[in-house]
Amino acid sequence: MTTTLSIEDAERLVAEAFQRAETGPAQAASVARALVAAEAAGQGGHGLRRVPAYSAQAKAKKVDGHATPGLDRVKPGVLRVDAAEGFAYPAFDLAIEALKDIVAETGVAIGAVRNSHHAGVLGLTVERFAEAGLVAMMMANSPGAMAAWGGKRPLFGTNPIAFAAPLPDADPIVIDLSLSKVARGKVMAARQKGAAIPEGWALDKDGNPTTDANAAMEGTMVPMGDAKGAALAMMVEMLSAGLTGANYASEASSLFDDKGPPPRLGQFMLVIDPKAMGGPDALTRLGVLAQAIAEEPETRLPGARGRKLRQDAATRGLTIEDDVMAMIEGV
Repeated sequence: MTTTLSIEDAERLVAEAFQRAETGPAQAASVARALVAAEAAGQGGHGLRRVPAYSAQAKAKKVDGHATPGLDRVKPGVLRVDAAEGFAYPAFDLAIEALKDIVAETGVAIGAVRNSHHAGVLGLTVERFAEAGLVAMMMANSPGAMAAWGGKRPLFGTNPIAFAAPLPDADPIVIDLSLSKVARGKVMAARQKGAAIPEGWALDKDGNPTTDANAAMEGTMVPMGDAKGAALAMMVEMLSAGLTGANYASEASSLFDDKGPPPRLGQFMLVIDPKAMGGPDALTRLGVLAQAIAEEPETRLPGARGRKLRQDAATRGLTIEDDVMAMIEGV
């Protein structure tokens, strides 16, 4: 069975749950917007199924639900963002507006976020820059989930990378990918449902392939592209944690329970004014490639599916499974 709510009602439901769980009204609203948008985009592993873990962490003070993020513009084009051991989304909201202003002046800017939490669907964050006419790339580390190629110790997170670019007279291109073959949130969702996972997603703690979601959560995820994916995950660790002053994946506590200290994760943002870099015809040039892809049979521009799902949810409402509703209402 399911329940259908408008986006506004779903956000209110989730925000009220977080306020019952030691989270301030503004912080709760920011987190609710992000989780509902992820759910509407078809990313359930980063959506409403996160509410129980997030709220338990807020009550246990593993994440500070009342934290106010801070900004420090240390160089003309470098913004340091301290999430203050709070949720990542209020820090992103603040950073996005500040980076837009900086890029209007400098043409390019970097945002370095530290002392942060789960970054969620990065595509939804970089899309906000593209909607303002900017090109953006973002990456984030997460608690240990992948081993260096050939190893067993989870030194890297699943470490997503996202990219967004505006197009002339069209929706932006949005690319969002996890460096594991699938996002770990999908394994978490399978564990909550008591379901098996497909072969090739994960390894158990001894490095053996597994279809058991519990064994997968105790083991490691398989990197996308094997050794190449593991190398990219190392790059993300260096940019989003090593340079920002955040915890590396192997130092961060789990995002799935309320045990341990704050995870203190990191995120890296690169924002570019396309006209400053490519001249007045920059968006037209981006549109040429996008159009060439769209004209190919059986192709789909990255980001189109998630945007269509969100548009449908905005029109028809968001369908929420009863077990998820019960978890939210039970907070």
